[in-house]
Amino acid sequence: MIDPVRRIEWPGKQDAETFLRQEWLVTNGLGGYASGTIAGVPTRRFHGLLVAALPAPLGRTMMFNHLSERLWLTGGSIIQLSCDECSAGSLELLGAESLAEFRLEMGLPVWRYEINGLTLEKRLLMPHLQNTVHVTYQLLSGVEPVRLELRPAFHFRPHEGRVSDPLPEPYTLTIVEDRYEIRGRPEYPPLRLRLRGREVALTLDWGVIKDQFYRAEARRGYDSQGVLWSPGYFQVTLNPGEDVTLIASTESWPTIFAISSHEAPPAERVRRQRLLSIVAPPAQDEFGAELTLAADQFIIVPVGRIEETARAQAVGDDVRTMIAGYYWFTDWGRDTMIGLEGLALITGRFTEAGWILRTFAHYVRDGLIPNMFPEGETEGRYHTADATLWFFHALDRYLRATGDRNTLRQVLPTLRNIIRHHIEGTRFGICVDPRDGLLSQGAEGYQLTWMDAKCGDWVVTPRRGKAVEINALWYNALRLMAEWVSEEDSVAAAQTIIEQSEMTGRSFNDRFWYARGGYLYDVVDGEHGDDASCRPNQILSFSLKYPVLIESRWRPVLDVVTDRLLTPVGLRSLAPDHPDYKPMYDGDLRARDAAYHQGTVWAWLIGPFIDAWLRTRPDHFQEARRFLEGFKPHLSEDSVGSISEVFDAEPPFAPRGCVAQAWSVAEVLRCYVKTAQWQHIDDSGR
Repeated sequence: MIDPVRRIEWPGKQDAETFLRQEWLVTNGLGGYASGTIAGVPTRRFHGLLVAALPAPLGRTMMFNHLSERLWLTGGSIIQLSCDECSAGSLELLGAESLAEFRLEMGLPVWRYEINGLTLEKRLLMPHLQNTVHVTYQLLSGVEPVRLELRPAFHFRPHEGRVSDPLPEPYTLTIVEDRYEIRGRPEYPPLRLRLRGREVALTLDWGVIKDQFYRAEARRGYDSQGVLWSPGYFQVTLNPGEDVTLIASTESWPTIFAISSHEAPPAERVRRQRLLSIVAPPAQDEFGAELTLAADQFIIVPVGRIEETARAQAVGDDVRTMIAGYYWFTDWGRDTMIGLEGLALITGRFTEAGWILRTFAHYVRDGLIPNMFPEGETEGRYHTADATLWFFHALDRYLRATGDRNTLRQVLPTLRNIIRHHIEGTRFGICVDPRDGLLSQGAEGYQLTWMDAKCGDWVVTPRRGKAVEINALWYNALRLMAEWVSEEDSVAAAQTIIEQSEMTGRSFNDRFWYARGGYLYDVVDGEHGDDASCRPNQILSFSLKYPVLIESRWRPVLDVVTDRLLTPVGLRSLAPDHPDYKPMYDGDLRARDAAYHQGTVWAWLIGPFIDAWLRTRPDHFQEARRFLEGFKPHLSEDSVGSISEVFDAEPPFAPRGCVAQAWSVAEVLRCYVKTAQWQHIDDSGR
């Protein structure tokens, strides 16, 4: 079995910016995580050793912010392992001099330090489905014992909370034998700490660490200067060949003690090996294995939605959902439906895929699935015109992989309800125009398509009217619905749906073809007429199972998209010759939102592009796979081992946005399997 290892060798010799840009991420299957830079400098408000996923109304909560690490060597020398950044102008990369290597083993981070003839390794993991983190230090070589000093620092707050918010007054520390509990405000659980090792001592030296600077937040225009509180520092002796582990958790002491620091690593390794054993065979190589482990970070148990869990378990189901991206996204309907095939079906997690689909079907309101579930809340928000249509696509992929007709029969009444609401009209102006069968959408102040940037009251790309990908998805949904009704009921029962799809198809090809440019309008019948902006949305017109675009236009559209939008890491969201084109996604929130869908490259779009490319060149898998090559070196960039949300639109295509994005990983993994030469199944299942 593949045992994937990704090495970042000798990062200490790189420039400081590179050293601070590379990040690591470990998740716990609940939406909680630990993260940071390889250097140990917390550059984001989201960086910490334990962001716990807590029940509503708390949501994900920063419980353990930072850990300073020092070694006391024989003779009195002191070596700083982790780096510190205490102000905008004071950056100490002292740990860089000792760090010989950073690597991911089976997706888990390992730091190797070489200091005066000794070798020390640090490892970090989170036991699955626990708000717990284990940080283990092992002295691999050396002739004498060393003394390890660890100073933890805290600021309990929402993980998106302001770093400058005042600390609660006071934090309290309780000690019972070798167990430590730190409490802040009463709404937060206590953080429980235990250090396993020889000659453990805690020196009480509490106080406030002032002026902690978060440089990534400053660059993004957010609050960036804060304070942390520390109770003091631990000291523990490390002999050659020995290891010590610091455990931090919001779980109960019996849960913490249920799996020891020696049992946790092999248990997590077995879990990860199981994931690699069930993934589709074409993904059982180094690159595929890394993407499979990255995919695991997004499938979670939503701990806050207690009623949802009780309802699902009452009928023999369970609850799963997908985090759209780390660090700030929760579960989004659109992202989940696009990512389901790559994250759950390609990886062999069919049972969980069924739970996800049935859960979202339960949440349908007025013919719509939720666009998102806000942090710490139990009810979804429904402002989306395409997530519900992607639900049909995801269900089709699930049925193709599993043959689970029981789920189809269970949700079929819901699907009928969705079709009816779209034809008659539902929220946010989503309705079929009876004159042409095309689906229109738009409501003042809302961004309803996937191009959904909004800053204050400014909707950057409103796209109100009849959007090209919305109608491609609508046609695909109608054809799928007709197929399912014919199979589960009768052809006669599906006749009305068939007629609706035929009307939509004729109108689409009449209205969306932009003859002057040789591609498709992005929006027709919009607020300002027809919009001929060259965008990637048109690729969905012939990438889905049922292409709405007539075949004679596939190659012209693909050629335009290839020439003007394709990059090594996805598709640009707008062609460079457009006056609104923005080559970089950077700066404060307004600057980023202005560029979010105005040129910025989106990794997930490589999936529909490859689908469309193979539709015009069947069996040319090796040529199609070359479009994925740019993602291989990227696995050593922002979040090591994962794929970012977006990239700048021009070379060097710098990664931006979320450092680990669900549909980015999903679509690259899906297409990596699809382009395997030894196996190919077309969209009809043959």
